[in-house]
Amino acid sequence: MTFEEYRQYDALGLAKLVRNGELSPEELTEIAIRRIEAINPTINAVVHRRYEAARAEARQVKRNASFAGVPFLVKDLGMEVAGTPMCTGSRGYQHYVSEQDSFAVQKMRGAGLVILGKTNTPEFGLTPFTEPELFGPTRNPWNLAHSPAGSSGGSAAAIAAGMVPLATANDGGGSIRMPASCCGLFGLKPSRGRVSWSALEGEMWSGAAVENCLSHSVRDSAAYLDVIQGPAPGDPYIIEAPKRPYAEEVETAPGKLRIGFTTAHTLGFEVDPACVLAVEKAVSLLRAEGHELTQVDLPYLREDLTEAFLVVVAGELAGEIEVMSRYLGRKVRPSDVEASTYALNLLGRAFTAADFTFAKHKWGDISRRIAGFYEHYDLLLTPTLAKRPIRIGSLQPSSAERRLLAVVNTFGLGSAVRATIDSLAAKIYDYMPWTPFANLSGQPSMSVPMHWTPEENLPIGVMFTARFGAEDILYRLAGQLEKAAPWAGKKAEI
Repeated sequence: MTFEEYRQYDALGLAKLVRNGELSPEELTEIAIRRIEAINPTINAVVHRRYEAARAEARQVKRNASFAGVPFLVKDLGMEVAGTPMCTGSRGYQHYVSEQDSFAVQKMRGAGLVILGKTNTPEFGLTPFTEPELFGPTRNPWNLAHSPAGSSGGSAAAIAAGMVPLATANDGGGSIRMPASCCGLFGLKPSRGRVSWSALEGEMWSGAAVENCLSHSVRDSAAYLDVIQGPAPGDPYIIEAPKRPYAEEVETAPGKLRIGFTTAHTLGFEVDPACVLAVEKAVSLLRAEGHELTQVDLPYLREDLTEAFLVVVAGELAGEIEVMSRYLGRKVRPSDVEASTYALNLLGRAFTAADFTFAKHKWGDISRRIAGFYEHYDLLLTPTLAKRPIRIGSLQPSSAERRLLAVVNTFGLGSAVRATIDSLAAKIYDYMPWTPFANLSGQPSMSVPMHWTPEENLPIGVMFTARFGAEDILYRLAGQLEKAAPWAGKKAEI
């Protein structure tokens, strides 16, 4: 098989070739390794390689497994792969090596996936761009001057560049859906509790973060979630199991859906015309498919982002820095992490327990308010992001902000950092005003490719969010959209 042939198949297609005896897992592994070695110096998607281990594992793959022999990559955050580094994009963890597989990784191996390495991520997954100081930026295969977004940017870039057809991703504020949008892929964030974080965590980001994957095809995503979903002993959330495999939902007609749509920015800022156009295309397509579309007001508010979400993220980061201190055997220093990370940690420490708890109460209020929307509509449609994929470095702190962060971090000025963090957060939320709400509420949400800009050849996705536990509706609609406006044939030329 040539690389050009390899790239034409999705993960399930490759697995079928293995089951039929037309290809071996070892052959697939070598094709993927050659592609990674050829293109990774250009896009910087893979930060840890485990080729020899992968070759040995490929020889042991059960040929009847659902993803038998499929080359695969794991994001370097959240999922542990035994014997492999997990740095979470941070200098403080650059010598950490996982001692065991995460519960979900055990399921991945059981499904026949062959793990070739770990993908790049911003430090602690904090930013919607993948530019950690430890490993450097990952570049978007569609246009190398631009970002693949974050925090699963390494996984998205690897798939878009043809290294693998499938890779893990996780989402605490949009980190599956944003890279999907920026790299022309499909990405679905499951409901809270659908996938276990065991044994690394019981929950991540107070339940906001969820694990799944990125893929070209909808069916790959559905079959993968069928494999990894389900709780581990001791998990804090037990969600009702799906009524049938998600892979069956992809081939099921969604029926007539009531879909509310809007392109209004949560903070009141301007939305890129390309992102508006993507929603308009989606609305026309959906109406042609027989769905009922209604323009609506957003069911959430500006302060939901700037107060309720930011307080909890800062508090969770402060807790993560404390975990790092225990790992290092000393207090974390500003030199152990990036300047903006350390400053956000100081802000988290400046908040009181009452501040944190009150913010979590707001999460409940937001969830109940949003639930009212779904008494009238099946889905909410918005752009995935408010701007086309950004240029590398464009959301990094300015020189003046860096100087201020240095002073704040040197003197530990936790309460004084709020204005600086608010300024940085406003730039980020200008870019991602819609994605975090499904994380606050725990709802499933997906990004579907819908448009490519003619100027820079950059993908633009649209986002659908369903009521809690309704991944089945999303997969049905995604399967319909994939047939009506296929995107898998579009490939980044790199």
